Amino acid sequence: MFRPILSAVLAGALLVPTYTLADEVVVYSARNEHLIKPLFDRYTAETGVPIKYITDKAGPLLQRLRAEGKRTPADLLITVDAGNLWHAAESGVLAEVDSAALAANVPANLRDPAGRWFGLSERARTIVYSTERVQPTDLSSYEDLAQPKWKGRLCLRTSKKVYNQSLVATLIARHGETQAEQIVRGWVDNLAAAPFSNDTKAMQAVEAGQCDVTIVNTYYFGRLQKQQPNIKLGLFWANQDSSGTHINVSGAGVTRHAKHPEAARKLLEWLSSEAAQGEFAARNMEFPVNPKVAADEVVSAWGGFKADELNVNEAGRLQSAAIRLMDRAGYR
Repeated sequence: MFRPILSAVLAGALLVPTYTLADEVVVYSARNEHLIKPLFDRYTAETGVPIKYITDKAGPLLQRLRAEGKRTPADLLITVDAGNLWHAAESGVLAEVDSAALAANVPANLRDPAGRWFGLSERARTIVYSTERVQPTDLSSYEDLAQPKWKGRLCLRTSKKVYNQSLVATLIARHGETQAEQIVRGWVDNLAAAPFSNDTKAMQAVEAGQCDVTIVNTYYFGRLQKQQPNIKLGLFWANQDSSGTHINVSGAGVTRHAKHPEAARKLLEWLSSEAAQGEFAARNMEFPVNPKVAADEVVSAWGGFKADELNVNEAGRLQSAAIRLMDRAGYR
């Protein structure tokens, strides 16, 4: 009488994905939980591989990895901005990964040349302007915002945020330190107010008439637009006649002392795949790095643009120089 029940149990067990401790992945993530947990849940449901994770700011996570050394439980580090990824790689906490799937899914300019990290979503940092006081034809480039015509009309986020440090680093890569410093000094001269603590406050200052233009990550614009559909702000794609709009990434790398390196690599490959890229990017109104995947319809509505093809690794390599330059220029 017990055989049919036992058979049913065994049959059901065969339908449940099996895994071993060797498959488990431990993730340290600077990407907020609500942006990453749904993907982890999907991956576990599809593969049976359990994912344990902690979330924190990029700096504390890197410090934790350094302090833990060989004792770290982390197999994968997910963090934001190429500057942070570069620092993690240079700190020796990330391993080199040779993966045909990652090479195919992630364009060369959006990953570390040595294979220590790979971009997973792309974000643009560009110009937002008042549609009441500025015509798109008045705008052109980041460099142009240093011109006297913008005197008292520019708002910026603080230089202490890595996003602006990365932008200035790419200016150094394009123009050299001397010319890049002239540009940043021009920005400082044109400020309508002291730098703001975040992109949203800078855009709100533009809307309120405190200034006319600012520079932000596009997903901040998307969030504000979602809250206020009739907001009188517009996106302008900077540098379309020259280098292209500045881009950056959220990305990940397998840790040097990973206890489950193969499982971590497989998760990283999946996150870069067509199966996951749409959701990974859309949850934060970003652009997929995988060229086979279209952006979410809200993001696509902002229009196409020419992106800067400079390897985002430069944002990290030149970040210290950018910080020193901003300090010299009085950009706080």
